[in-house]
Amino acid sequence: MKSLFLQAPSFEGYDGGAGARYQMKREVCSFWYPTWLAQAAAMVEGSKLIDAPPHGLKFEDIAADLKAHELIVVHTSTPSFKSDCATARRIKELNPSAVIGFIGAKVAVQPGESLEACDAIDFVARNEYEFTIQELAAGRDWSGIKGISYRNKEGVVVHNEEREVLLDMDKLPSVLPVYKRSLDTKKYFGGYLKHPYMSWYTGRGCKSHCTFCLWPQTISGHKYRYHSISYVLDEVKYLQREFPEVKEIFFDDDTLTDNAPRVEALAKELGKLGVVWSCNAKANVPRKTLEVLKANGLRLLLVGYESGNQKILHNIKKGLLVDVARKFAKDCHELGIIVHGTFILGLPGETRETIKETLEFAKQVNPRTLQVSLAAPYPGTFLYNQAKENGWFAEDVDLVGEDGQQIAPLNYPNLGHTEIFESVEDFYKKFYFRPSKIAEILGEMLTSRDMMVRRLREGVEFFQFLRTREDMIVS
Repeated sequence: MKSLFLQAPSFEGYDGGAGARYQMKREVCSFWYPTWLAQAAAMVEGSKLIDAPPHGLKFEDIAADLKAHELIVVHTSTPSFKSDCATARRIKELNPSAVIGFIGAKVAVQPGESLEACDAIDFVARNEYEFTIQELAAGRDWSGIKGISYRNKEGVVVHNEEREVLLDMDKLPSVLPVYKRSLDTKKYFGGYLKHPYMSWYTGRGCKSHCTFCLWPQTISGHKYRYHSISYVLDEVKYLQREFPEVKEIFFDDDTLTDNAPRVEALAKELGKLGVVWSCNAKANVPRKTLEVLKANGLRLLLVGYESGNQKILHNIKKGLLVDVARKFAKDCHELGIIVHGTFILGLPGETRETIKETLEFAKQVNPRTLQVSLAAPYPGTFLYNQAKENGWFAEDVDLVGEDGQQIAPLNYPNLGHTEIFESVEDFYKKFYFRPSKIAEILGEMLTSRDMMVRRLREGVEFFQFLRTREDMIVS
């Protein structure tokens, strides 16, 4: 089947890419590569990928492509599902014979509900869906395809048996040729990464059991499965050859540093290629490993600190001690490894006092930049079930607002969702509006004109973000 893979037009500035743990509009505009969607596209020869949000494409801009394809696979998420359903209905009006399928964590854990909510969806592919999509595109009889849910001729929803978990990751083709033919690298940027950058996965799964984290609990699992080092090196060499403009690689594995021997061995080979790279990390990487990574091209670690309160870390099954995180941060500062820290407010056990404690912790570990998110109980996660059982959901509150801005959906007996929402702005101001941090940012801006232009743009976006939040609080 002539196949199109689509990240549909959605909220303006909305980052719904695979790398986004929290699909929403951010404080500074950023876009991640649609790696999960591209991986499915890589399985179907001659397919086309359209990533509409970062390329600024509206429905009218892609209508000709939608009309010209037989199979259209849409990557969706809980926040964008309603919007994606509206897109699917418009596609059916434009191309009634098109077969439309949805993929993503939302439909993986709620396949029946998703099909019932949108009659324009012909099927959903659950869990890891690459070989499922390949069989669909090849025209196989749906009754024999593992991992899909669909309506039969009688209109009854059928759930086929699960597909086996893929253990040999080298069986998957690289996403980079799909990037090459379909994406503009200049459209993808993050506030803490060099521009242009490129991201993809060297493996899937995370051995940690954080109760809020979406992908391991819905798609990839808790067993870390990864490509061989030779496979990854071939991809990096392809990037050097085909994307000479790219200044930094971001390996978007949930926690690349979980397997210390592998990441050290990979780093030593990357060092020989002379690339600049970054990755996700837990705040417990031994100094010895950090030294190896830094000596071989590592520039930055994206670290999920989440909270500075030990009880909250226990509540979310983070498997991390605050003192270990402090030592890790100290090691990174001494070795010259930049850290982008992420924090979450409103997790189980949160109080006004723990929010203050986390702010003080953030100042102590002092990442170069940080992101403060609101606890987001996505369907399929332990946190979602916990919130339902305890009656924590605020009434008539979704994960994001009508413009894609994140909302605080959880209420606690002594801490309401409105106060949790307001605490994010206060956290940002008290972290960034310190003389030492302002001096640090100004010093960075003076290193180059490009950095100055970039930080000024981000500064404007950041203040617009704060103003939007203030308007939401008033309304």
